Amino acid sequence: MIKHFSSVVLLLALALFTSTASAHTGTHDIDGFISGLNHPFLGLDHLLVMLGVGLWASRLTRLNASLTIAAFLSFMVIGAGLALWGLHIPGVELGILASVLVVGLLLSVSRRLPTLLTIGVLAGFAVLHGFSHGLEMPLAAAPIDYALGFLLATAVLHGIGLGLGSMLNKHQFGLRVSGYITSGLGLYLLFNA
Repeated sequence: MIKHFSSVVLLLALALFTSTASAHTGTHDIDGFISGLNHPFLGLDHLLVMLGVGLWASRLTRLNASLTIAAFLSFMVIGAGLALWGLHIPGVELGILASVLVVGLLLSVSRRLPTLLTIGVLAGFAVLHGFSHGLEMPLAAAPIDYALGFLLATAVLHGIGLGLGSMLNKHQFGLRVSGYITSGLGLYLLFNA
């Protein structure tokens, strides 16, 4: 039980080292690969969703977990492409903040929801996260390098979430507590938007 509590404390500690939602304020430098690699770690919204997707995927079979993460990354690329194409999606930042709350709720429910429905919801959020990255890509000195960096960082965070989830899956309470924490932080972010 102490080992699982430590995992939840680690999640909270990671959250403390991020800002609430500064990843898209335009206040950070955007150069290339390193900027893209740092980006998902800079905002609490990104950090929680990426870890949460990994935590949620840890409940699935290995194949479905891999497909979930691959779908998330693919839909992030689609979202970035939509932004680069010039499409306008109203309320992207609000949708990103809502994704924190919803991912937390997905983690906190004790029964499994239909996998395809959940993957569909996560794919929608991935489009929003990718779209916000896509808006910033033209500002980067090396846009492709920036994109590769944020995709790699996202995959790493998913992997960390999968690892934490595999430890917490032995006690469903740990995943639910992670969900409650994520949901609470999601509400905080939404009220402070």
